[in-house]
Amino acid sequence: MSAHTTEPLQFVRDPVSDEDLARANHYALISRLFHAAPDDALLDMMAASGDWLIDEDAPAVEAVRMAEAWNALCGACSAMDAEAARLEFDALFGGVGRPAVTVFGSFYLAGFVNEKPLAALRGDLAELGFARAPGEALPEDHIAAVCDVMRLLLSDASRTAADRTALQDRFFARHVQPWYGALCDAVEAAAGANFYRRVSQYARCFFEVEKAALSIEP
Repeated sequence: MSAHTTEPLQFVRDPVSDEDLARANHYALISRLFHAAPDDALLDMMAASGDWLIDEDAPAVEAVRMAEAWNALCGACSAMDAEAARLEFDALFGGVGRPAVTVFGSFYLAGFVNEKPLAALRGDLAELGFARAPGEALPEDHIAAVCDVMRLLLSDASRTAADRTALQDRFFARHVQPWYGALCDAVEAAAGANFYRRVSQYARCFFEVEKAALSIEP
């Protein structure tokens, strides 16, 4: 699942900060893990990434929880293989009919997929110059897609830093924050969730950090 810009980037206006590049990488990883099961290369890379040092004196509890969730996920990667991950992914998010866990925003916001929240999202994506990637059949309110949009908004050096901040804050507030908690609740409550329970906990903690940052911005 990915989005792409309908207009190629022309020039650099403001370099992207290291912090925003790191945030973009988290969005990219969450997008990748919810779009498809991880392969052995990704599992090995995460297992070898090393522990995120936990600063118990950090002022934001969200940051501590984020580090703990990341370390737990990397530990789960070291105990997982690609085939087991694929079977779990298919059991949770695939299958015929309604899956065990639905990953579309419309479902959590309106009770059904392909509802008004999807139309609103498509309108915002069009204004941003984004469109569904060629060959991608899944609706744009898939959690992987909205995370990919956030990645693009964070890393788009053709916009000024102020524009990037305003656009990503608006998109997160409209299309991620209202439903990520319900999605994570569903994943973590699913009987077949093992590895993906760790994925969900990591995603939730990251989104909580994002929400906390948004709440303190002027």
